[in-house]
Amino acid sequence: MSQLPFIPNHNYRRSDIHDLFGGNRQSGICPCSNFPYIFIFSGVSGHQHGYKDGWDNPNVFSYTGEGQIGDMKFTKGNLALKEHLNSGKRVFLFESDGRGTAKFITEVEFFDADYFETHDKKRATRLGIKFFFKRKGAYVPVQPALFDQPDIAADPHVIYEKSEPNITERRGLVTSRVGQGAYRKRIIHRWEYKCAVTGFDKLNVLIASHILPWADSDDNQRHDVHNGILLSPTYDALFDKHLITFENTGKIILSNSIETQAFQKIGVTGQEKIQSLSNFNFEYLDKHRIRFNENC
Repeated sequence: MSQLPFIPNHNYRRSDIHDLFGGNRQSGICPCSNFPYIFIFSGVSGHQHGYKDGWDNPNVFSYTGEGQIGDMKFTKGNLALKEHLNSGKRVFLFESDGRGTAKFITEVEFFDADYFETHDKKRATRLGIKFFFKRKGAYVPVQPALFDQPDIAADPHVIYEKSEPNITERRGLVTSRVGQGAYRKRIIHRWEYKCAVTGFDKLNVLIASHILPWADSDDNQRHDVHNGILLSPTYDALFDKHLITFENTGKIILSNSIETQAFQKIGVTGQEKIQSLSNFNFEYLDKHRIRFNENC
């Protein structure tokens, strides 16, 4: 691996970075004219424009493209990021504190990109671009093409894949949820490419769903990766109908409205447990259990 020009977890003044390497001091995506480098800066300041970045798993970082007004497009910095492997540019991820200082995190490489629904600086609904970068040298056990899951959009609770909406679909973004491809991919990365309950790992079968349903969620909850769970079809159907739920420990809870023998006939034993819940999932599971208890 090539030597890093920065020290991981070390803080740098942005002015010093740009004095030495060049690049736009005001932009979140900064190609350098005199070096084969692209700097990307992630931080809290972008949230007001619908930017919310983060590590979906230890090796995959999701990063929002540039453009504050209107739909994001693969031009300028966005295009440079998408094509950086072909152009021989290296990408370095920094975490900005909003006060002129940025911490170097790691070198990353392009893995995938897709659209998502967000808002712009004027609060207008638009399409954003979500990049998926992997740590330099890290292994991701799937290829981007395996994320596709067509023909599941009829079920309104499903976070579904659609990569490039046409004009008619673009007009119906809010109601049809076109442009949720990036969010579905975040859920898949978050659960590390397998069913949260069974470990089944065929992505074209697995379903990415909201824990708190879309209809009951606000805008932040609808796009919060912690409000998503990746499940095998049987568990997804039961979970969606509040016939199963999970404790914060991950242990499954079965509804009393179905006989134990009926659960067993479809392979649900009552001993299942999710191993990788986070504290951020708990608020959504709390709400799911309320609905579950009402249905029992």
